[in-house]
Amino acid sequence: MRALALDIGDKTIGVAASDLLGITAQGVETIRRTSDKNDLQRLALLVKNFEATTFVIGLPKNMNGTEGIRCESVKKFAAKIGTAFPEVKQIFWDERLSTVAAEKNLIAADVSRRKRKKVIDKMAAVYILQGWLDSIKVRSLE
Repeated sequence: MRALALDIGDKTIGVAASDLLGITAQGVETIRRTSDKNDLQRLALLVKNFEATTFVIGLPKNMNGTEGIRCESVKKFAAKIGTAFPEVKQIFWDERLSTVAAEKNLIAADVSRRKRKKVIDKMAAVYILQGWLDSIKVRSLE
């Protein structure tokens, strides 16, 4: 099982991949969005290269747990992903504060503002995927 996490935004898609054992998440890249067609073509290459069986898609819920306009936008693009990759399972993962956590980590590592901007979405995808991977481990121990 190999999973790809997606932090879907209007301008970028942060991507992270699990290791072969499904234990850790590593940042892959930040896709600069140009068109749905181009975005899906790039995802197709990543699905193939990583032999992905699952997409873990960050769902940007409001702090009170409700779903707003951002969630609608993510779900709309996720539907296109589902059509393009029907064999790849989709899981929505609550991504509240993933970008904040990634930003704090990058600041703590003394990464410049300019460099943070380039990798923040990829790092948010790492947080999304690692959270999901950790939840699977906990469930398997119960």
